[in-house]
Amino acid sequence: MPHNKISIDPAIFDPASISAETKAVNVGILKALASLPDQWTFPPQVIRDRRAQGLGPFPVAPKSEQAREITIDGRDGRVGLRIIAPQMRASRGVYLHIHGGGWVLGAPNENDMRLERIAENTGLTTVSVDYRLAPEHPYPAGPDDCEAAALWLVNGGLKELGGGVLAIGGESAGAHLSVLTLLRLRDDHAMMPFVAANLVAGCYDLRLSPSVRRWGAEKLILNTRDITKFCEAFVQGDHTVEDPAINPILADLAGLCPALFSVGTRDPLLDDTLMMAPLWMAAGNAAELAVFAGGAHVFQAFPGKLAQASLQRMDDFLNAALDGS
Repeated sequence: MPHNKISIDPAIFDPASISAETKAVNVGILKALASLPDQWTFPPQVIRDRRAQGLGPFPVAPKSEQAREITIDGRDGRVGLRIIAPQMRASRGVYLHIHGGGWVLGAPNENDMRLERIAENTGLTTVSVDYRLAPEHPYPAGPDDCEAAALWLVNGGLKELGGGVLAIGGESAGAHLSVLTLLRLRDDHAMMPFVAANLVAGCYDLRLSPSVRRWGAEKLILNTRDITKFCEAFVQGDHTVEDPAINPILADLAGLCPALFSVGTRDPLLDDTLMMAPLWMAAGNAAELAVFAGGAHVFQAFPGKLAQASLQRMDDFLNAALDGS
């Protein structure tokens, strides 16, 4: 029987359950974003450059001295990978990481500190994909690059990095792309090589889930307009959000690996996770659900006890998957 932990304490959704520290973090985010210009009035590359400088919703991301970069063959050219190996222990496998940013923003080197933590706390060498970004490269470019990275690992890359087992994960759009990668491996290659998926605040319904539609203009990392525009940038031309190959909430989820779904109650994408985790379980897969009172979108990027509790839950999940593989 699959191992499932998806029960929810209703009290977690009571505003009174949000700690003073978490409230202060959220107030700080709102104030910081209120002072910034409208990102949708600039070309995407300008916003990417500002984000890399810490002039966006997330703190500036320190770079790892242990990171190295390689390129591999992709479907339409070379795909970059950023690799961080554990320094204090032998590698037990690889964590294929897919960064967030609404399919439009973000980069592998903006996640070094969290990936260093995973490497040291689990023994997994992290490999983060520098996939092509929309709107310049809409679907299927990003998923193609993530699929290429997964296949490279299966077809010799894992062995080059020390062997062991495979896990996958990402935040926001990266969680969505992680699920698409699992579906492609199952459907197009008849394989499921990953033992665990660490899925953080994913966008799993590109038609816009109820919590996204209800959220409104409040800019707590994201708002309804942002998510709408990100989805429009990613899905262009003849492609449609009614396609299960694009919109995983509509997909057959059978035969996938165990997954941990993490989300905060102050995330516009809350309902995406609350719907996806039970569907994952109903399809016969092991699923765990971790909901955190007051957490904003990808709150794990900010300091505080809430972020540390969530990061520890992820470490525990990955370690349990490795121990049981």
